[in-house]
Amino acid sequence: MYYTLMNELFGLYLILTNPVAGYEKAAEAAAHEGVRYLQLRMKNASPQEHLAMAIKLRKITAGSETQFIVNDDLQVAIDSDADGIHLGQNDCTLPMARKKWNCPGKLYGLSTHSMEQASKAQELQPDYIGIGPVFPTPTKADTAPAIGIAEAGRIASTTPLTSVVIGGVDEQNLPGLLEAGAMNYCVVRAVNSSPDPASAIRRLQDIWKTHAF
Repeated sequence: MYYTLMNELFGLYLILTNPVAGYEKAAEAAAHEGVRYLQLRMKNASPQEHLAMAIKLRKITAGSETQFIVNDDLQVAIDSDADGIHLGQNDCTLPMARKKWNCPGKLYGLSTHSMEQASKAQELQPDYIGIGPVFPTPTKADTAPAIGIAEAGRIASTTPLTSVVIGGVDEQNLPGLLEAGAMNYCVVRAVNSSPDPASAIRRLQDIWKTHAF
């Protein structure tokens, strides 16, 4: 057994993908605002560009409350000394990642797209699971079908694992997701499209605080 199952509350999980304010400014905003998880997702970047940016964001988040996560690429996570790695259903398996990155304290996230996958994830005991996509989203070309608010809330309120709902989440639909049972949420465009990421983060977290407690 690797971890104690628990559903941790922290609100925003931020994925950075081509932020209009720039990766470094957006990461600085996330660290300043106390965002728990900050994930770097650079699908079309070269390995060298990906690693260079990961190292920059690792330096920005070092010593803060923000945990720096690399999406998919385990080698970049290792080489940048990230806090953790996020894996999809078709990526390197979680047991393989743990074996290759045999370093205490590293975090492992896992995407799930159904109640069945979320239930199976309990055996692997990742530090958290992503649930979604809730809504159709253009930020990933290979995304699974949208599961909707009700199903996302049902999975989030059922799993004993820490969870974040993801996929098209924004200021308008976040209240409904929280009321349906979501506990934490992940955004991409809702912050990446803003020239003032700190303000976007605060608005989202204010909504979460109002509806989650």
